[in-house]
Amino acid sequence: MVDTDKQRIMDIVDEKKDEFIAASDHIWETPETRFTVPKSVEQHYQLLEKEGFRIQKGVGGMDYAYIATYGSGKPEIGITGEYDALGNSSQEAGNPKRKPVVEGGPGQACGHNLLGMGAVGAAVAIKTFMEEKGMSGTIKLFGCPAEESGYGKAFLARAGVFDGLDAVFTWHPQDVGGMVACATLAVMQANFSFKGIAAHASSAPEQGRDALDAATLMTVGVQFLREHVIEEARIHYAYLDSGGESANVVHPTAKLYFFVRAPKLSQAKDIYERVVNIAKGAALMTGTEMSIDFDSACADYLPNHPLTEMMDKNLRLVGPLHLSDEEEKFERALTSNNAPSIKQNVIARNKAAFPEKSDEEIKRISEAGVCPEISPIVYTTSTKGIGSTDVGDVSWCAPTAQFAYACEPQGCSPHTWEWVANGKSSVAHKGLINSCKILALTIYDALTDPELLKQAHDAWVKDLNGEHYESVIPPETQPHG
Repeated sequence: MVDTDKQRIMDIVDEKKDEFIAASDHIWETPETRFTVPKSVEQHYQLLEKEGFRIQKGVGGMDYAYIATYGSGKPEIGITGEYDALGNSSQEAGNPKRKPVVEGGPGQACGHNLLGMGAVGAAVAIKTFMEEKGMSGTIKLFGCPAEESGYGKAFLARAGVFDGLDAVFTWHPQDVGGMVACATLAVMQANFSFKGIAAHASSAPEQGRDALDAATLMTVGVQFLREHVIEEARIHYAYLDSGGESANVVHPTAKLYFFVRAPKLSQAKDIYERVVNIAKGAALMTGTEMSIDFDSACADYLPNHPLTEMMDKNLRLVGPLHLSDEEEKFERALTSNNAPSIKQNVIARNKAAFPEKSDEEIKRISEAGVCPEISPIVYTTSTKGIGSTDVGDVSWCAPTAQFAYACEPQGCSPHTWEWVANGKSSVAHKGLINSCKILALTIYDALTDPELLKQAHDAWVKDLNGEHYESVIPPETQPHG
């Protein structure tokens, strides 16, 4: 039997769902990347202003970051939402075969059109319920650009906007549902530019100083560094400028974009400083000049156990998606693009997630277009197979919990065109609405259970283990791009 208050909250989401779906689809149709997301955030503003939220725009030095507030007093509950897209992932909606809308253009390849609007929908639903019941407390929705690269929440955390919150909640679309109870990798990223002297590579090579040589030596030095860093670390890079297309010119410029990841921010910082020294050495060896343009960084994630366990109850109350035959057919058409090795990985993942199920049940689950089961909570500090998220910075500033909701094609990785193709489907819409409900129900629990918030705070202090959040983004580095 569902509690009458919780039933009312879910009914409010259903009453307003058409608005949330339409806004999510609009964001899908105007994909924007990093910090420059004016069309995407406008969909948030329109809904929130209509609902009477107080909106502070341009927060943390970012034109399109915001805080939307309702209510007053304690407790103060935060929600985070994203809306940025990814480059070179444009894809026609509803098409299970590769067909970009704009060749090389951006697309919502991580479902942030759903994620951000799920957060908005939850904020609107709980605000409406609080008004009906005359409840006290403060709801703060944080609009966060550049989660994919640039890490808007890290800049917000540097500005202190999450300080003092009693709890923060968020979610993410995924191909399997469950609580995010694992650690993530901290990351630091920067551009390394080398400036040399151009010269004719044959008739006067002695007059030149080759920036591409410096960049190459830097990458070679990093390869040797890999042997002498912790096993969990990850270092990867891309050439942004290889000095031009002429082989008979001593290259006057070169530029590399580096990511350094590790389980803890302190570890990533230590490795990053060694990478910087390698870059300095490469410049010294080649007689070139080196400069660094620090891009951004984000911390590792600290899952709050009391909040995670409470949110899990609401995830199971709402339950997984139930697909029609037509929806199942479409999702399976998307999963048919997966290589055989990926399909085997899905089976292995589901065996590990559901050890009590028979081989026949695992086969049924693994062949479904969207995973029809919710995974049990598994707390782990292992970062194997894990990326990075700026939700990590939030979790160092306040007790934080997040869930994944299965509304994406099973086995298809985030950041792929298959996710873009799925982004306006009825399956994605169902996932959006159910996630609104889960978030709103969880916020209700936080507002009405002071003992839960005390347990969450005590667990958070214990997890910090005497440390405190300190941004490693240099003060002079500002959001850009």
